[in-house]
Amino acid sequence: MLNLFNRIPLSLLIVLCLTLGLAPFTPEPHLWEKLKMLASGDLNKPIDIFDLLLHGTPWLLLITKLVLPLTGKTKQE
Repeated sequence: MLNLFNRIPLSLLIVLCLTLGLAPFTPEPHLWEKLKMLASGDLNKPIDIFDLLLHGTPWLLLITKLVLPLTGKTKQE
């Protein structure tokens, strides 16, 4: 699994974050809207939870891709 993750190019993750992760750009990104709903306790519809996962996944993958080399766990044992 880690080998598959390591094969994902960093540039692809950045493009995904800038497109899917921030879409739609106006009036505010869905991810920001869903995070505000989560903080206020209003994130309870299944479609809103799916939206949070859809728009948040590229960011989680990018953060993981950037942090894994710092921990030294980039190679599967």
